[in-house]
Amino acid sequence: MQGQTNPTIIRGKLPRALRNRPTDAEHRLWQYLRGRQLAGCKFRRQHPFGDYIVDFACLDRRVVVELDGGQHAERQAYDLARTLFLEKAGFRVLRFWNHDVFDNPSGIIEVIMRTLHKATPSPPNPPLEGEG
Repeated sequence: MQGQTNPTIIRGKLPRALRNRPTDAEHRLWQYLRGRQLAGCKFRRQHPFGDYIVDFACLDRRVVVELDGGQHAERQAYDLARTLFLEKAGFRVLRFWNHDVFDNPSGIIEVIMRTLHKATPSPPNPPLEGEG
């Protein structure tokens, strides 16, 4: 079933390790996303979904925020496949460069806010694996 989280990811400790060692950009953006600060929406960080771990996810509004560093310039095909998978599963995927988090945080927050306001809250479903 599409959207089922890979059991290896759920059993593994990678999501927790990533949450405990965020990049500087992830740490900075999390300060804006945590605690339902944006439109009252709950974001999760390093959330497993399918074969991937997304940087930030608002499951209620089906919005994923990904931060890309310099290594992503060489991984464009991988990132495109990942984005297409998430979009097919019903997510809106927003991608930002790490340096934009520091150079233009208000612009990033504005884009995220507009996307959250456009997105319709999902009807209640059973929790996805990894939730709870």
